[in-house]
Amino acid sequence: MSFNPSCNLDPLDPYIPTPENPWNVSKINHLYRRAAFGAKKNDVTDALAQNDPSALVDMLVDEAISAIPTPDPSWGYWTGDNFENAPEEMSHYIAEGKKMMFNDFTNHKLRDRLSLFWSNHFVTEDDEYRSAAYQYQYYNLLQFHAIGNFKDFVHDIGISAPMLVYLNGDQNINDRPNENYARELYELFTLGINNGYNEDDIIETSKALTGWVNTNDISLGPITFDPEKFSNETKSIFGQTGNWGYSDVIDILFEQRTDKIATFICSKLYRYFVSPVIQDDIIAGMAQTFITNNFEIGPVLRQLFKSQHFFNQYAFSVIIKSPIDLLVTNYNETDFTLPADLDYLNYFRNTSRVLGQDVFNPIDVAGWQGDSDWISPDLLIGRWDGIRYLINRSWQHNEIQFKNFLIGLPIGTATEGVLATTTDDVILVVRAITNYFFAKRVEDPIIFNELLGVFKGDSVPENYYEDGTWTLDYPGVEQQLYNLLLYISEIPEFQLK
Repeated sequence: MSFNPSCNLDPLDPYIPTPENPWNVSKINHLYRRAAFGAKKNDVTDALAQNDPSALVDMLVDEAISAIPTPDPSWGYWTGDNFENAPEEMSHYIAEGKKMMFNDFTNHKLRDRLSLFWSNHFVTEDDEYRSAAYQYQYYNLLQFHAIGNFKDFVHDIGISAPMLVYLNGDQNINDRPNENYARELYELFTLGINNGYNEDDIIETSKALTGWVNTNDISLGPITFDPEKFSNETKSIFGQTGNWGYSDVIDILFEQRTDKIATFICSKLYRYFVSPVIQDDIIAGMAQTFITNNFEIGPVLRQLFKSQHFFNQYAFSVIIKSPIDLLVTNYNETDFTLPADLDYLNYFRNTSRVLGQDVFNPIDVAGWQGDSDWISPDLLIGRWDGIRYLINRSWQHNEIQFKNFLIGLPIGTATEGVLATTTDDVILVVRAITNYFFAKRVEDPIIFNELLGVFKGDSVPENYYEDGTWTLDYPGVEQQLYNLLLYISEIPEFQLK
């Protein structure tokens, strides 16, 4: 069911539905799985009825732009003394911060999909700075800039307390410049490895970044600029000479390396949202949009998500779901209620961590590499168990919601309609289920017949499917869906988006 993404030759021109290439369930879920964390059934049926992919993309982008950051928790700006006198250990507040992020994943769309993306770009590790307040302040920056101006984002993240501590900027002083942040600014955050800078640029930049070290002797508090610790001398960066400071570095970087920044960032966006295989002509078009719009992120994503290229069949089923994708997307797409005794946000946090994706704590400064790194024999078993647990707890809590999920499930396109209680075509029912949960339509008859056999089970006489006795109102339909969902969770194609 997977495809070679290098065969995607469609351009960035807008996708407009046609009878030959209709707007359907697969395309809608493709957009929601990439640009958000899955869609609820009503989201899909509404999008089908509207039959306007451009309008749906505009809704997602506009909603992300207008979203305000998650309100400060009570401990969001605490210092070390506050935490020392707090009723809980620091680990409690750090865990609460991670649960906050998962809550946003389940309740929001593109803005927090981008928050996750940027957390793996402007990497920090909360294991290093060990402050729930720093963690929140970092998250607040990710949300605030998620779909704003990238140059402003680069400026603000570099002088944030968590980044200063993580990459030793808080130790960068005039007589002992520390090169860590200067190196990562170019190598990981804006240009890419060995792309348009040299060792002298790093050395000179580190001098221009000195001085952001003043803690005012407050543990885990704000870190501000101390002019006495600034390297007040001439520096030469990208051929530009002067007594440059922090803001000058950002200005020079974006003025002198405009094309390289745009290409590097658009390549990362493409790999994350479309395919791990880069298409140079598409990146060039995105980069030009980025530059034309003064490094605003929104126009680039609006162009990409509306494009024929994004909705080409070869863009489907080419990305392995991350642990967060796997768990949160399944939760959103089924929209099953869970028992009150299950702290599902904590479950998502812990299970994702065990499966290799601990939010706010990527494996190193280069972040999670994703894709095939998410899959190994041990991790695959854990991924199966993670989904099965959610399905089982949903079943134990309320069996009838499995039947209710089927009623009104869209079949494929707007003209095909939705499943009703009177639907008696079991093949059509299984086709609707697989259209909904798999990134690509199941074309292989052997695989489809296996899925059909699992759904039918052995509790319903075969002739009932032929004479109309069996419908979606038949007793035990909920059990049939439950069995099929457990089976689907272990199919390799279910691991793809």
